[in-house]
Amino acid sequence: MDGHPPVVVLPPEQDGGRRVTIRGEHVGTAYSLFDVLEFLHRSGLPPADTSIDDPELFEWRGGGPFHWPNSVK
Repeated sequence: MDGHPPVVVLPPEQDGGRRVTIRGEHVGTAYSLFDVLEFLHRSGLPPADTSIDDPELFEWRGGGPFHWPNSVK
């Protein structure tokens, strides 16, 4: 690793979604923590069961793993 967490979750956008990058590549917009976990699964990273707040794996911008404003998908 280059010193930066491989998973970056950006602040909520107007629709409540949060853009997610993994290893510097945009993988989608998450509307819940479940979406983030699905992106991890698809990318081959280990499941984040108890480590969703692990700063070595995640960088949460604009709110942590439980900050999901009401969103309209």
